[in-house]
Amino acid sequence: MCLAVPGQIISLSEAPSLERMGRVSFGGVVKEISLAFTPDARVGDYVIVHAGFAISQLDEEEAQATLAEFANLASLKNERL
Repeated sequence: MCLAVPGQIISLSEAPSLERMGRVSFGGVVKEISLAFTPDARVGDYVIVHAGFAISQLDEEEAQATLAEFANLASLKNERL
């Protein structure tokens, strides 16, 4: 099973589009992510990330709803422990 996670772009590198990288925050955990597949993404935008690549952009409302669902799943898991 594959999992893609939403994150917010906090900085961009200045590089040609196929080499473009960005620092993306996943609830405080920051990773360097390839933005080659999302050439229009800018600082502050939310992207869906899979295997180190931003594969699509999404609006803040969608991102927050998805993150809330992840948090809900985590709380359900913790209740069972």
